[in-house]
Amino acid sequence: MTLRLYDDTIGTLLMERSYPNTYYVNDGDITECITRLVPPYGDGFYHEICFENVHISFGNISLPHKLQLYFESDFDTVEMHFALKGKSMATSENFQKTVQFDSYQHNIIYAHHMQGKMEFFGPDFHVLEINLAPAFFKKFLPEHSKLFETFRTAIEKEHSSLINPDHNRISLEMYQILNDIMNCDRKGIFKRIYLEAKVSELLLLQLEQLFHDPSSTLSLPKKDEEKIYAVRDYIVNNLDASCSLNDLAHLVGTNEFTLKKGFKELFGTTVFGFWNDTKMEIAKKMLLDTHLNISEISDVIGYKNPRHFSAAFKRKYNILPSKIGNK
Repeated sequence: MTLRLYDDTIGTLLMERSYPNTYYVNDGDITECITRLVPPYGDGFYHEICFENVHISFGNISLPHKLQLYFESDFDTVEMHFALKGKSMATSENFQKTVQFDSYQHNIIYAHHMQGKMEFFGPDFHVLEINLAPAFFKKFLPEHSKLFETFRTAIEKEHSSLINPDHNRISLEMYQILNDIMNCDRKGIFKRIYLEAKVSELLLLQLEQLFHDPSSTLSLPKKDEEKIYAVRDYIVNNLDASCSLNDLAHLVGTNEFTLKKGFKELFGTTVFGFWNDTKMEIAKKMLLDTHLNISEISDVIGYKNPRHFSAAFKRKYNILPSKIGNK
């Protein structure tokens, strides 16, 4: 199974990947590859993880200009596609139309022996893709649903297609799992077990979202939606900050009412509910994976008093942080 990427303006082969047999055959191995990208193709990295039935890839790339590549592949795949930031467009004879993803969107794609053109737009482009062997994917596909049966038929007839014509928005639960996958530092078989569980959980959330509301729409204008996501990104990157709702709204150029309403509509929770949950998730990970003590962790996530942190942690998980690990 081979994927090739070409730069048509230079006329050279940029990348060729021959994926190992473990993509379909289980021998217990896990293979990883990190590609460093340099100008004129962007500045960043592309990380690939491959094991039986699953190929995970994610990248974080700065793009001062539009990047256009041509591609060809000689295999079938079902792709769980998550556009975290930036915009992409793919054109192929296999599809009736150009497939375009904007920030914060996801979908599931069946691709049969693809050949075509891809365009990427920045200034920052973040993506995570999980490619599954079609036979493996079909085991998870629920029955008694017209949407899913149509997609199953497309796979069996080798007709490239999207599981749903309209992309869905990435939920908070999905974001948490995506971050878990990208930041997994386990090794060997333990990493594989962990990632298999996370991929299954992520696929569950995608299929559930499609099953319950395959054509969900929001009343939030696109420009306001982008501002709400910007607040979410700010919170994730500034856990120890001290901001009011009004501060956050002004930070992205909106008002308090729009922020409160939009955040609830997009993510199903309040701004500070999300902020607190994110802090507790990070704190739990640090308790399990680092040697920081309670006071140090409390300081990292923005609690001035470790006792207040311990009380908040117990409310969230019904256990004191001092009872986790050796802290």
